[in-house]
This record gives sequence, structure tokens and C-alpha cells, in this order.
Amino acid sequence: MTTTAENESLRQASLKHLWMHNRDWVQMAEEGDPLIMVEGNGVRVTDSDGKTWIDVNGGYNSVNIGYGRTEIADAAYEQMIKLPYFPGGTTTIPTVRLAEKLAEISPGSLSRVFPVSGGSEANETALKIVRAYHKRRGEPGRYKVISRSGSYHGTTAGVLWLGGAPTSARNDFEPAYPGMLYAPQPNPYRCELGGETPSECAELCAKAIEKLINFHGPETVAAVIAEPISQSVGAGVPGDEYWPMLREICDKHGVLLIADEVICGFGRTGKMFAMEHWDVVPDIMTVAKGIISSYLPLAATIVKEEIADAFAGKDNHLRHVLTFSGHPVSAAAALKNIEIMEDEGMVQNAAEVGAYFKEQLESLKIDHPLVGDVRGIGLLLAVELVSDRKTKAVFAKEDRVPERLNEKFRKHGLIFRINSNVLSIGPPLCITRGEVDEIMHGIDLSLWELEGEMGIAKTA
Repeated sequence: MTTTAENESLRQASLKHLWMHNRDWVQMAEEGDPLIMVEGNGVRVTDSDGKTWIDVNGGYNSVNIGYGRTEIADAAYEQMIKLPYFPGGTTTIPTVRLAEKLAEISPGSLSRVFPVSGGSEANETALKIVRAYHKRRGEPGRYKVISRSGSYHGTTAGVLWLGGAPTSARNDFEPAYPGMLYAPQPNPYRCELGGETPSECAELCAKAIEKLINFHGPETVAAVIAEPISQSVGAGVPGDEYWPMLREICDKHGVLLIADEVICGFGRTGKMFAMEHWDVVPDIMTVAKGIISSYLPLAATIVKEEIADAFAGKDNHLRHVLTFSGHPVSAAAALKNIEIMEDEGMVQNAAEVGAYFKEQLESLKIDHPLVGDVRGIGLLLAVELVSDRKTKAVFAKEDRVPERLNEKFRKHGLIFRINSNVLSIGPPLCITRGEVDEIMHGIDLSLWELEGEMGIAKTA
């Protein structure tokens, strides 16, 4: 813990020099931010003033094994002492072992691994692979990529134009990347196409993708990319028909299917990978976050063997290079992370504690008129707030619902920031039922206080 003077000096230095993502330093100064974290354990973190908080979203739904696992630090240190990097054109033992491990645990024939540093890079790599693949097969006209409106796949120049979530405004970065097409979200609670059940919405949204392919011509479409469960709309679980239909549609038209498992992967949904809920194997799967629980930068693009084989042979390699691709220190840390996850049954814990968490969130509907929908699976959950349950109307911007709730969550010891009417929840997979109860208590109190201020609180 730092002294009051040291802490204020750190905060002022941050406000003056640090460009934090998605935060404005003027507003942070007014709010007494940023909080400066100094240590963590499990789902809890401690700031430089010595106050302990619960991190409701485990970083960015990414610290899957929880904070404070010194085994990861030990693995990274041991590799760094042995060999911190590698000569060009060579590789290292942990990098090879990680690729082997990912091939072992990935569905189907997903077995060729291109390591990268983050989720945006993994999806950029996937885009380059699908376009280069079609060219090698003699179909250079296939360059268009279908994503779902409102989805988020990263913020680098290409993937920024996939989906385009509201939290990722793009007008600063125009002109648009060419060949981007948008399909509806299979969100049963707010089905864009009017589906009244999860199944009906799933079928309508899958057929809409086929209509897009036919309208533009299959010979121009390279791939479809989507999150198995969309965190962009808040744990949007599609009806069970959606992914099998999408797999069939892509196969029918020679379009590659990319599953963005950056958030969903590595146990988040109670399966190692979310696509396993539907027994569907994509052509390419992108992973990040939970692969290393954010202890170091690492991600990967994992490709089916039959797709990767198009890049074999002299002068046929994928022309794509990133300096930190296959970094041995990150690879060693990721191997230890996966080992911890498997040895301690964290995927099963996500399924079991996630089901308990969802039950508790469902109970909020009894006392809180603001709660419109509770959804998700495993420890990828969401609560959607509405001003009217019957009409599903959202709040006016001037009601400042996200800002007011953020203040209340903070008052009750939760690191939990929202920027819309959806409370997206994704804690470390090591969370216990007791810790779920602590989070629920903070959310419950925060909603009571907000409803009281709005004059809509229920009385006992």
C-alpha cells in the first residue's frame, strides 16, 4: 500500500501521461479516478489505498483462473531465464508444446495454430487467411466477409469494421474497410426479424445470412464470422438451431465459418469452447483472453487442417508476420494456465457456479421492476434493464442509468462498469457460490437505490 501522498502523485501522473482505453482523463479527474491496483487474489483486487474490491468481470472477461497465481509467474520466469526470445526462422519448446496442446483440446480437425498477441490480431489473421485461402483455390473474387450487426471483434483497422458494436464507434476511422456485410443478431429477447421464440429467431437469422450470400453471389463471399454467444449484446445465446444451420449454409456455398471464441473460449461458458454446446466445428477459431488468463499478452488463430494445407509447399506460405507471434515466455505461461484450469476443474466450476449465479440473477425479477431479461450460460451472463417490461423500452439517455449504477456498484465494493442498459457479467472461473452471493448483494442494493431515486421501487 502506498502513502496518501504517493498515491495522489501516481494518480496525477496517470492523468497527465497515461492514455487509458475507453476512458477520458478529464472525466476521470473529476471522479477521483483512476483507481490504481497493486495486487489481487482470486476474484479480488486491492488498490493503492489498501481497499479490496471484487472484480465482477475478471479484467475484460479474461482473468479466467483468477488473480494471484504465482505458478504462472514462475513458469514465465523459468522460460525467460532459459530463453526470452528466439532467432528468426526458429521456434521454441513451449511454443511447440502450446500449439500441440491447443490442437489436442480444440474441436474436430482444428489443429494448425498461428499464435498472436491479442484478440484483434487473431481476428485480423483470420481475415487474411480466408482471403488468401480462396485465392489459392482459384477464387480470388471471394473477399467479402459477413458479420453480425452490433458485434465486436476488435479495434484494429480491419476487424473494427466487423459488426461495429456501439462501444466501438467507427466514424473517426472512415473510410470503411471494403467488403464488409452485416447480418442480424440472433438475440431472442430483441429479435431484429420478429422471431417470437429462440428457435424462430435462430432460423430467421440464419436464413438471413444465406440471403446475403445469395444476393451478393457466393463467388464473392469469403467468410462468416460470429461469436458463438454474443457478448456484444450481453450474453446473447442463440436458439439451438442457429449454429448447425449456419454450418450447413457455409458448407453449401463454399464460405468459411469463423468462430470468435476470444471471450467464450477456455471454460467461460461451462465448456472448453462454446461451439461445443452445439457440436459444430468452425473452419477457423480465434482465441485470446482465457488462453493465458491475461497474465501476459497472447492469442491464437486455430485453423482446420484441411484449410491450413492450402498453404503448404514451397513459396506458398502465408505472408503474415508479427514480431511477438509465438513468444516463448507467453507460451510457457499459457501452458501453465491451461494446466491449472484442467487440474482444478474450472470448466466444470463455470458450469455449476454459473448455473447458480444465473438462478440468483433470475430472482432479481421478483423485486426489481427494472430487470427485463436475464440470459447467458456458464459464467457468461447478462441482465438487461428496461423502463417497461411489457414494451421492453430502454431508458432515455438523460436518465443516466449506466453512470448512476456505476457509482452505486463502486460504493458497494464492486469493480463493475457498464455503459449501456445491459449488466454484462463474467467473473474469474474460480469464483465460489459465496462470492456470487457477495456480488448479488451489491447488485441488489444498487438496483434498490436506483429504483428508489426513480420512484419505482417495490415496497415489501
